[in-house]
Amino acid sequence: MSTQTFLPPTNSSPAFISIAILDDYLSIASPFFAHIPYLTTHAYPSTLPPFSLPALIARLAPYSIISTMRERTPFPSALLSSLPNLRLLLTTGTRNASFDLSAASSLSITVAGTTGAGPSRPTPALDDVAPPPPAGFDATTQQTWALILALANNISRDSAALHSGAWQTGFNTGLAGKVLGVVGLGRLGARVAKIGTAFGMHVVAWSASLTQESADAQAQAAGLSAGTFRAVSKEELFRTADVVSLHLVLGERSRGVVGEAELRAMKRSAVLVNTARAGLVDEEALLRAMREGAIAGVGLDVWWEEPVGERSVWRTERWGEDGKSVLVGTPHMGYVEEGIMKRWYAEQAENVERWIRGEEVRNRIV
Repeated sequence: MSTQTFLPPTNSSPAFISIAILDDYLSIASPFFAHIPYLTTHAYPSTLPPFSLPALIARLAPYSIISTMRERTPFPSALLSSLPNLRLLLTTGTRNASFDLSAASSLSITVAGTTGAGPSRPTPALDDVAPPPPAGFDATTQQTWALILALANNISRDSAALHSGAWQTGFNTGLAGKVLGVVGLGRLGARVAKIGTAFGMHVVAWSASLTQESADAQAQAAGLSAGTFRAVSKEELFRTADVVSLHLVLGERSRGVVGEAELRAMKRSAVLVNTARAGLVDEEALLRAMREGAIAGVGLDVWWEEPVGERSVWRTERWGEDGKSVLVGTPHMGYVEEGIMKRWYAEQAENVERWIRGEEVRNRIV
């Protein structure tokens, strides 16, 4: 990994340094960069799809700095090599699987991330922002359980019924005594699993490398006794779980890990929740299962195309009617918590200042 620091292009005056802020759906980023001298800020809150490469090149070619939100706009080699002015590419988080880092390195483009802890020095823009959550807590776990509980307690349906003049429309599903199946018992999966035990659920878990020994280690690290999380086969998890929650990292081995066979093995009363990555699930297989009512419900915070298109069947189809599975969907909100979002942008702004001064950026990836 190169350690060289790159200054702004020598053939441009500091007055012409410009930054493109991409995919800031809530329009909160610009104020964090406003105090930086000689920096012109342009925001593009609407995401262009990855296949619109000419449009992306036309939009981004003038900029020497680009601020991105993790994995919203990909930066493959074909895009990076078409941006001759780009010298600093900022992302959120400490990794971004949608960036071609080898290409960035070969093109002398510095790539830097964020930790969420905030900048190294206090900034007035964060005066009213809550501090980072205590260790062991995160927004994605909260989103996962919001979806699970929304499905179990019919929150969307009952709220809509109440506003339309109706009253009770069906039964809730008690979770105590039910089986929670966690696919991927890593940091996030273990947190979700621990909360399941608070609802009186039995926890089973699977991943390609999971052993009972490692499941016990995760349980004990969470303050629970060995055996609380039971490692099972993939087939047993999907066959026995009443709630299946996905927490794997998306890669070549895990892509499509939930397909036709897994969905058809699930109980008709079971629900599937995905707050990890859409590619873990075979979209067409899920649509078929839901249209047939093969499972009771699905909770999704991640999608195969983001933002979801206006004419997508995920928006237009009347889920939960005529025997179809219920759908509770949210627009990838598993990390969209005010404090973390604003701290990310404050960290990016600090890196812009450091880069302009010729200093080493923080949380450098390439």
